Amino acid sequence: MSGTRARRRALSVAVPLCVAYAIGALLGWGSPTVSLTMGDFGLAAAAGGAAVSCLVRAAQLRGRAGLSWALLGISACMVAVGNGIWGWYEVVLGTDVPTPGPADWFFLFFAPPAITGLLLVAQRPKGLAAWACMVLDGWLIAGSLFTLGWSMALARTADGDRTDALKIALTLAYPVMDILLVSMVLGLRVRAGSADRAALNVALVALAVTVMSDALWTTPGLHGGYRSGELLDAGWFAGSVLLAVAPWMGDATPPAATPSGGHRTFSMLSALTPYIAAAVCTAGVLGDAVAGRQPDPVVLVAGGSVLVVLVLRQGITLVDNVFMAQELAVQESHFRSLVQGSSDVIMIAAKDGVLQYVSHAVRRVYGFEPEELVGTRLELLIHPEDGTRVQCDLRRFLEEAGRPTMTRIECRIRSAAGTWLHTESAVNRYGDGIILNSRDVTDRVKLQTQLEHDAFHDRLTDLPNRALFEDRIQHALAQRRGVTPTIAVLFLDLDGFKAVNDAGGHAVGDELLVQAARRLEHAVRVGDTVARFGGDEFAALLVGDASPRAIREIAERLLSTLSAPYRINDQEVRVAASIGIAFSTPDIDPADLMRNADLAMYRAKSGGKGRVEVYAPQMHIDAVRRVERAARQRRALHEKRLTVLYQPVVDLATGRVRDVEAMLRRRDDRSALVGAAEFIRLSGGGDAPMPPLGRWLLEEVVDQTVRWRAAGHDVGASLSLPARQVTGAGFVEVVDTVLRRSALPPQALTLEITENVRGESADELIDRIVALKRLGLKVSVDDFGTGQSSLAYLRRMPIDTLKIDRSFVAEVGSCPHLTAMTSTIVRLGLDLGLTLVASGVETPDQAAILREMGCQRGQGFLYSGPLEEEGVLRVLGREDLGSGLADGPAEDLVDALDDHGLGAELAEGLERPPVVPVQRPQV
Repeated sequence: MSGTRARRRALSVAVPLCVAYAIGALLGWGSPTVSLTMGDFGLAAAAGGAAVSCLVRAAQLRGRAGLSWALLGISACMVAVGNGIWGWYEVVLGTDVPTPGPADWFFLFFAPPAITGLLLVAQRPKGLAAWACMVLDGWLIAGSLFTLGWSMALARTADGDRTDALKIALTLAYPVMDILLVSMVLGLRVRAGSADRAALNVALVALAVTVMSDALWTTPGLHGGYRSGELLDAGWFAGSVLLAVAPWMGDATPPAATPSGGHRTFSMLSALTPYIAAAVCTAGVLGDAVAGRQPDPVVLVAGGSVLVVLVLRQGITLVDNVFMAQELAVQESHFRSLVQGSSDVIMIAAKDGVLQYVSHAVRRVYGFEPEELVGTRLELLIHPEDGTRVQCDLRRFLEEAGRPTMTRIECRIRSAAGTWLHTESAVNRYGDGIILNSRDVTDRVKLQTQLEHDAFHDRLTDLPNRALFEDRIQHALAQRRGVTPTIAVLFLDLDGFKAVNDAGGHAVGDELLVQAARRLEHAVRVGDTVARFGGDEFAALLVGDASPRAIREIAERLLSTLSAPYRINDQEVRVAASIGIAFSTPDIDPADLMRNADLAMYRAKSGGKGRVEVYAPQMHIDAVRRVERAARQRRALHEKRLTVLYQPVVDLATGRVRDVEAMLRRRDDRSALVGAAEFIRLSGGGDAPMPPLGRWLLEEVVDQTVRWRAAGHDVGASLSLPARQVTGAGFVEVVDTVLRRSALPPQALTLEITENVRGESADELIDRIVALKRLGLKVSVDDFGTGQSSLAYLRRMPIDTLKIDRSFVAEVGSCPHLTAMTSTIVRLGLDLGLTLVASGVETPDQAAILREMGCQRGQGFLYSGPLEEEGVLRVLGREDLGSGLADGPAEDLVDALDDHGLGAELAEGLERPPVVPVQRPQV
């Protein structure tokens, strides 16, 4: 667009300037002096401007284009100097211009630089025949023009004053050079890729105007009466002005390779110019012969040479056409073989859409015969749903500015069998129509559709996956924004699926998941969405006007549906489910809604499984606290603020230390030992692996026990762990790995189970206890007597030790009721062949009563509080820990333990009243 504006500005200056000069010359400029000045120095100024313009343009370009403009500038400079010399004689000196004189030599050298400059931008012939044709074409044009010029004017010029040979030579040199220049203008073919095509065309017009003015000046009728400043000078002036604006008429970018209609017409005229010139020359010679004029020898020689050259040129053309026809036949054969052998369907359609050619591949791809489709309209093959779009795309392609060479179109095309095939076509222009290269991409489209389906659906159950489920929540929330009815999201987890998968294998587990998915799909309402997130986790999106109570009833129905027996491989399989429900609130996003449902499901599982829980804000608060506690645990482990203390377990009969119980403690900022209850409550469970704290505690206790035993102390260690951690994924494997690494005898390690369990969790816990017993470990039930289900599962658990809760021991001897209950627990344990350990023994009387009941071991401040490694070594070296304490006051023990930061804790324990029954924190 900027190039177009520049051309318009240049022409808006050049055209009025030429018109003004022509009018001034026509009116005689008002006086002879002004006329001579404008006729000489005016032309010199115009030619000088053209020279400067061309040289400036040449400095901006490189290569042939720059050199070409430089030569054109030199040519204009010759004209400027010649006109300046002419004006010096006529205007300044007031004398006639000498002929021949200095001006003639400059005018004479106007043509050679211009001819050379045009040759630089002309197309180079390819091959010897092309070079020969170019030379012959040049002679046809030049010879014809010379013959005509000689007949019309040059002969009379040569017959003038024959005594001055130099004058005659200069007089003839002007038209000869002009003829050569005209030949270049008429026969020149500019390089196809030239960005200065428009500029060169304007330069050619400028040279043509100049040459035409020269031809008129050499005419004897005008030459004899010529005076500077007349109308003939307007032609030279216009030529110089056009040459001055020509360098700035080009485009900033090269033109497209596809020729326009104007370019094709210009190329055709350029090719026919030699023949037109030869025809005009022949017609002129024949006209003189018919008119009965005496033939001029020069005309006969020149005209005869033109005819001879014309015959040679035509002969070369005929031979070249033969070779071109042969080459074209070979290329056509190659093209036909390529088209017919191509696996793509190639079709040529006219502008109105009628098929003109169809390749043989249409038989294999579409099932049609080529003859069936030729003559039919393309739109009849296209699917009606795609027809309008394809027609618009093709129309836009054919009419688009800039004429892109190719576009791609995808649509469905009808086959002979009546099916619709997905096709992809490359569309190119072909004359006024199009050529389509089409291929069947049905398999690719099906694969892409399947991949898109797989990206949003679970591969096993074909239910929506998490991504699609979240998208549907987003859509449902957007539809109900500001509307009273809410939506509900349910998270479901199959309880007991892992056991089924481990027992029956992955094939049974997969079949169970598929059946569960089908049950869920049939149990929800139309419009609801069921999804699978992976493993045994499912989700449901319930939309509509159902109340929270109705949603709860739907969840209970889903729970009942999932808990019904499954029939797999002629066997009955049972699992339960835990379901969490979350309802939408104003401005909630899908991620938060799904998180709330997940928290509710987690609460359902931790509350005993096989139940439904509705989300409450407190669940999120608890989850945040768990995350914070986990972060504090990791930080304490990293900063090495955690330590393990050990409390001796004493044989009540001998007073000797038999075991030690490990207890976790944390050091505060002053390095004082404090409780670590917030860490103890962290545990795994279900499919969660053993937490880092649990593994670190296990390794620390085992390694310490190995060191004591290496020092000659036959002592074991007990470690309290929550039941959920024992049932966590990989717990038995971790214990086995730690024991093998340390070489500790398995019977030296006792695991105390501290959590009440019920339902499926109890069955899973029993399975883990059996696995631990296979490793050789001892298993103890901690805080026995306080749980709701301990007695029910005591007969099923293969345990070794019962630890009587401190709430019973605290009032032994003082409360008859609790004393009787404690005696019953001891007798029960003895009958089952278990070892009894009494917790919280603080006085010699309690130890004596328990010993009389038959309790074998005791643990409490009567013997020792929790100790560090050095304190444990000290008590391990004593023969009778109980008798030693009985001989002195308990305050001696407090003093002995002050070094370990535990004196205040022990003193508080000795002075406090009887202990109220409290559940111990879990490790």
